[in-house]
Amino acid sequence: MIKVKAPGKLYIAGEYAVVETGYPSIIVALDQFVTVEISRSKSYGSIVSKQYREDSVYWRRRGDQMILDNRDNTFNYIISAIQLTEEYAQSLGRQMELYDLRINSDLDSPNGKKYGLGSSAAVTVATVKALCQFYHLPLTKSKLFKLSAIAHLDVQGNGSLGDIAASVYGGWIAYRSFDRSWLMAARMQEDLISLVNKPWPHLKITQLTPPDGLKLIIGWTGSPASTSHLVDKVAVQKSNQHETYTHFLAESKACLDELIDGFKNGSLSVIKQGIRRNREILQHLAAFTKVPIETPILKKMCDIAVDHAAAAKSSGAGGGDCGIVVADKDTDVDSMIAHWQENGIQQLALKVHPVIDLDKE
Repeated sequence: MIKVKAPGKLYIAGEYAVVETGYPSIIVALDQFVTVEISRSKSYGSIVSKQYREDSVYWRRRGDQMILDNRDNTFNYIISAIQLTEEYAQSLGRQMELYDLRINSDLDSPNGKKYGLGSSAAVTVATVKALCQFYHLPLTKSKLFKLSAIAHLDVQGNGSLGDIAASVYGGWIAYRSFDRSWLMAARMQEDLISLVNKPWPHLKITQLTPPDGLKLIIGWTGSPASTSHLVDKVAVQKSNQHETYTHFLAESKACLDELIDGFKNGSLSVIKQGIRRNREILQHLAAFTKVPIETPILKKMCDIAVDHAAAAKSSGAGGGDCGIVVADKDTDVDSMIAHWQENGIQQLALKVHPVIDLDKE
């Protein structure tokens, strides 16, 4: 039996701008995981999730093709990851087999609410990774990212794919998104082996090292949000207010370039300043797009953190889910968390997942 896992993520800065080709962001991988187990099967295969047992999927083979017995299912990202990885495996001459796939996730709350930690990305990465091991396919982080990104994009249709990068690479990363229009065209013209082996235009993933003394604290509002729907709403508005949106992109890029330099130079004060500035930039974006990025409870979470000498902002698309706090020795963390709890905000006691080494897994 093969068992692999992929961590969840949180965006630290650069949200919304990162969906545009080449614009920077900072993302962190967290020590909560999607775990995938895979074992050979004989008569039929199965996809079973511990969280959604009633929606288990059973399938069989017709030649090398996967035939689902239940087409109305909640496993779209898993199915997409399977289909793409098997296409890759067949192009490398592997014989298709039957197998059972079991999925377990730490990325949702015990009552099933989403924390906003990138569960769809993590399950995509874990599924691709497990199948690459199952079919004995050569794998690097770059290939794992590209296969997972294609599979995820086939389902979601938008987004930066930065959450895929965090699940593949681990640790803190600076991420610039690739040209998705190029990818769509390239898939029509090139085989999958060529596509995963070549550089992708504008894609850049760089590991970052946080300075000593930086404390990352995560607050959860208890209210889930849909990233794809919020990104779609901003996309509609950007064409109506092109000049204002272009100014937002320029401000976000300048802020993120300084933030990334803060990590490279080990300057916690520059990082905190950059987090505060990025929050302001996202507030301006919310104002002209009318998209509720920083909800009242996220604003309360951030304001309490600022009152305790920390820097804070919403994480990801906003609209609910999580906010992040960058604190240091001057932050009274216990008092801050107590004030959060008084306002219905829960701390998620998560740690940053170390940089991933595929050879040691």
